[in-house]
Amino acid sequence: MPYRPRRSVLYLPGSNLRAIVKARVLDVDCIIFDLEDSVAPAKKIEARDQVATALAEGGFEDREVIVRVNANDSKWFADDIVCFAKLTGVDALLVPKLEKKQQLLQVRQILKLNGASVDLAIWGMIETPVAVLDIASLVRNEDVDYKLSCLVLGTNDLAKETGAALSGDRQFVIGWLMQVLLAARANNLDCVDGVFNDFRNLDGFDKECRQGLDMGMDGKSLIHPSQIDICNEMFSPSMDAVSWSQKILDEFLKPENSNSSVVAIDGKMVEHLHAVSAKRIVEVAKILDIRAKSRKGNP
Repeated sequence: MPYRPRRSVLYLPGSNLRAIVKARVLDVDCIIFDLEDSVAPAKKIEARDQVATALAEGGFEDREVIVRVNANDSKWFADDIVCFAKLTGVDALLVPKLEKKQQLLQVRQILKLNGASVDLAIWGMIETPVAVLDIASLVRNEDVDYKLSCLVLGTNDLAKETGAALSGDRQFVIGWLMQVLLAARANNLDCVDGVFNDFRNLDGFDKECRQGLDMGMDGKSLIHPSQIDICNEMFSPSMDAVSWSQKILDEFLKPENSNSSVVAIDGKMVEHLHAVSAKRIVEVAKILDIRAKSRKGNP
């Protein structure tokens, strides 16, 4: 599948018009307009209408736009989906507290009944013990319209429901996060790490981004624009990685290595499987470079 950057995934309350307007110029990969946790019950309908109006007006350019709908057991769930089913500018709907296949079926049925494009994707929040325990069967992708394309870890809810601490190096929850990541990879899904709550602690945020990168996450959920730059840099291939990857590709392209499964580069043995990873890194770097140049000049 073509690479789509999901390094930085920023939550914005659907009830905050100022934040919605500002989102159009932020150097972020993905925007999640939230209608669930961050919106008070009395503001739910107003927030939905406000997000719908903003998306109809457009201006989000290459940013991937996701709407987090209310939970399937809420009175707003179906109306949220109907509202965004055919609205131009929505790339995906994020289902909170995904625990059962039935929730995905509900979303797909409503989308189909309301004529949504089959390209509209579904993202799933993994934030409960039930979801983690059943993750392999829960996210097994099937040949259906409105495919599940990305998992987002709800680490705050996981911590709340288990009593586990998120402080330090997240040692008590890291096993669960890796379990979700493994299921995502087994089904060709992206996986986005949870939020870092202390947005003023940029050193701590940088450390947790590094941990997520080392785990294999595609990006990180954000709660404040101040986290975007660190996140984008961390989840982008470094210059050294791109240079080394290009060197691998160049070596395997030499006529004398056309049938080789292993070559020696700078004293290191490099297998053909490394060339596959190297090709991906070079391609990603090119895409990110093109995106950066297209956004140059934004405030």
